Amino acid sequence: MDRGPGPSVVPAGGQTGDAWGDLIPARRINDYVYCPRRCYLEWVQQEWAESTDTVEGRTLHRRVDVAGPLLPDPDALEEGEPMPVLHARSVTLSAEHPGIIAKMDLVEAEGSTVTPVDYKHGRKPDHGDGVWDTDRIQLGAQALCLRANGYRCEKAVIYYAGSRERVEFAITDDLIREVQDLCRQIREMASRPQAPAPLEDSPKCAGCSIVGICLPDEVLALRRELTELTPAGEEVRRLYPILSDGLPVYCQEQGSSIGKRDEQLIIRVKGQEILAVPLIQVSQVCLFGNAQVSSQTIHELCMRDIPICYFTTGGWFYGYTHGFGSRNVMLRRQQFRKAEDEGFRTRLARRIVNAKIRNQRTMLRRNGDDVPDAVLDRLADLANEAVSADSLESILGIEGMAARIYFEHFPRMIRPRVQDATFSFDMNGRNRRPPRDPVNAMLSLCYSLLAKDFGVVLAAVGFDSFMGFYHTAHHGRQSLALDMMEEFRPILADSVVVAVINNGEVRPDDFVRSAGAVSLKPHARRRVIEAYERRLEQVITHPVFGYQVSYRKIMEIQSRLLARYVLEEIPEFPSIQPR
Repeated sequence: MDRGPGPSVVPAGGQTGDAWGDLIPARRINDYVYCPRRCYLEWVQQEWAESTDTVEGRTLHRRVDVAGPLLPDPDALEEGEPMPVLHARSVTLSAEHPGIIAKMDLVEAEGSTVTPVDYKHGRKPDHGDGVWDTDRIQLGAQALCLRANGYRCEKAVIYYAGSRERVEFAITDDLIREVQDLCRQIREMASRPQAPAPLEDSPKCAGCSIVGICLPDEVLALRRELTELTPAGEEVRRLYPILSDGLPVYCQEQGSSIGKRDEQLIIRVKGQEILAVPLIQVSQVCLFGNAQVSSQTIHELCMRDIPICYFTTGGWFYGYTHGFGSRNVMLRRQQFRKAEDEGFRTRLARRIVNAKIRNQRTMLRRNGDDVPDAVLDRLADLANEAVSADSLESILGIEGMAARIYFEHFPRMIRPRVQDATFSFDMNGRNRRPPRDPVNAMLSLCYSLLAKDFGVVLAAVGFDSFMGFYHTAHHGRQSLALDMMEEFRPILADSVVVAVINNGEVRPDDFVRSAGAVSLKPHARRRVIEAYERRLEQVITHPVFGYQVSYRKIMEIQSRLLARYVLEEIPEFPSIQPR
C-alpha cells in the first residue's frame, strides 16, 4: 500500500514514458472512489494531514514492511518452470498504461501465479462479499501493475486488522477495465484548475483525515452565501476538534538549550533539566534571544513540520525554521497571479479593513468608559466607507483615520483603579520602534506574536507569507501575515493588553525605561504571552458558521478559506466580527 501525501514513491525497475511524478499511485485511485475532492487535494495540491486512522495504518504497515525475499523476475524463470513459493514484501511496480504505480504490502507467489495482499487497519464490511469498493479498486490497480510486468495475477487478498479477517476475491476483466476508466477520470480531474466540489452532507467527511483542509461544509455554505447565520438559522457541521492538537513552547531563558529524548522535547538551563514536553503536544517552538537547539532536535522538528520561531530578546519576531511544509505549488502560483490583480486586492482589502474597524468599534463599545456616541458613529461610518472605497490608497487612508480615533480613546478601556499618582497606563496614540509607553510595549509584543502565528499557519496552508494583497511586498516583511492579522488585532492582541492591565497581571514595576523607550521585563513578558495563549484557546461561537471553536482554530480556518478564495472555490472571503 503506497502511503503519504503524493506521488513520491521510487519504483523498483525501469520505466519509459511519463516521469514517475506523473504516475497515479494506487492509493489515489482508492481516494478518488472514496471522494474525488480528497484525491485532488492530496495528489494534485499535495495537501496532507495526520489522523488517528493514518497513524494506526502506518503503525500496522511498519509491522508488515519488513525485509524478506525479493520477487523473482518472471523473465528469469525457465519456460514452464513454476514460481517458487515465497512471500515478497513492499514490492513497488508500475504500469505504463494506464500510467499507475503501486507499492504492495505483500505479494504471495505460488506456482505460476502471484497474489497481492493488502493490510487495512479497519474492519471488514458486513454487506456484499466483505470488501470495501475502495479497497477492491486499489487491489485491482496492484494486480494490473503485476500483470503489466509479466506476472500472472488472478486473485487478491485484503486482511482487515480491525476484525482480523482475510478476504479473498477474484481479479476480473471488469475490475481491470474499471481501474483503467478511473485512471482516465483522475487525469481529467487533475487537468482542471479547481478541485471538485465537496461532498454534500456526507458521513464520509467525519472520518476523513483532511476534513480540516477541505472544509466541505464551510465551502458549500459560502457558495450558498450563508454568511449571515443566526442562532435559529442553519448551522454548519463542526467536523474537527474545537481546540488545536498542539500548543507552542516558549523559551526565553537566556543560555537555555533544547534537545530531544525519545518522543520528548527537553529544555535545560545551565545543564539542569527544567521541562519535558511530549513532541506530539508541540505545535511550534518559540525562542527569545540566546537559546540553543541541537541539530537532532532541528531534524526531528522539521520532519514533523513543527516550526522553530526566532525572536529577539525584546520580542521582535524575525524568522523561523521549518520543514518543507505544504507542497501546494498551485496555490502559490495563483497567489502571485492574484497579487498582480488590482481589482482582487481592492476587494479583499475592503473586507479586511471593514472588519478591523468594526472590531475596533466593538472593543470600545464593550470595554470603554463613557466613549462618546459620536466616536462610535464615526467608526461605523469609516467601516462603511471602506466597503465602498475604489482604491487601495483610499482604503489605507480610511484605516489610518480609524486607527487614530481608536487609539485616541484606547485609554478609556483601562480601569481607573490600576492608575496611581506616580504611574499610569496612559498612552499618546500608537507608537513603536521603539514603543514609548507600557501600553504600546505590550501592543508591540502581542502584534509580534500574532504575526508569528499567522506566518506559521499561512506557510502550513501553502502560501508565501511575504506576498500580500493589501500590504504590498516589502523586503523582510510578512505582508500576507499582516493582511490576515488586521481583523484580529483588536479581538486578540488589544483585548489581551487591556485584560492584563485591568486584571493586575502587569504592574508599573514590570517595565524598563531607557533612552525614551519602554520594554517589558522577562517575567512580565511571560505573563503577557500566557495571557495571549489563553486568549487563543478561548472557545467562541463562530460568527459565520455558528459552531463552537477556539480563536486558534479560527485563525487556521480563515487561512484555509483564503486559499479557497484565491483558488476561486468560494465567491467571497468571510470576515470575523464577533458580536
